[in-house]
Amino acid sequence: MVRAGLRKGGWWLGGFLCAGAFLPAQQQVQAATELDETGQVVVDGRAAPYLIRHLPVSSFPGLPEKLQELLGRRGCLIPQTYEARQPENVVHASLERAGSSDWAVLCSARGTVSLLVFFSSTPDQVLVLAVFPETVRLQSHDPSGVLGFNWGIDPASPVQIHQAQSGLTPRPILVDHDALEDSVVDRKTVYRFYRKNVWVLLEMPE
Repeated sequence: MVRAGLRKGGWWLGGFLCAGAFLPAQQQVQAATELDETGQVVVDGRAAPYLIRHLPVSSFPGLPEKLQELLGRRGCLIPQTYEARQPENVVHASLERAGSSDWAVLCSARGTVSLLVFFSSTPDQVLVLAVFPETVRLQSHDPSGVLGFNWGIDPASPVQIHQAQSGLTPRPILVDHDALEDSVVDRKTVYRFYRKNVWVLLEMPE
């Protein structure tokens, strides 16, 4: 599935520049580049280069201050998919129940990326929904052969969930609040929905 809903406008660096707009242009580019992760992985018996772009937590000024502090203590950077056109992988939605004000974040730290959820009802509690080495979430995407990061999250409204489940059997789960769209770029999408104190995984056909 193409994750295009939140990727309109300028390249992701624009969001980083908002956080550092008063730096000289050369320093802005240098600062962004220093957050990149590069290396090589073995694919089909051959070494392939990769590039993972990150943004600092400060690039997301909408995050509550307390949450920024929690992410900072974890050493979080926010990984960006290779198709990013603006800062991504930080989600604000009603994930716990209708009307709640919750956050989900992809946090990269020490070579590992985690999907974290923070409910407004328990702001000091961190829910870890998934953890992977960053290098597991790579794929080829252009003729250069350089692999890019392919894991992205977005909010999904009840209407989106109903539409995605249309025609599925068994009978689709009825939802009354937002879910978390968890995607591999241009490939598979699942929806993580919190229901009766349990996270339900709604898998969609590819």
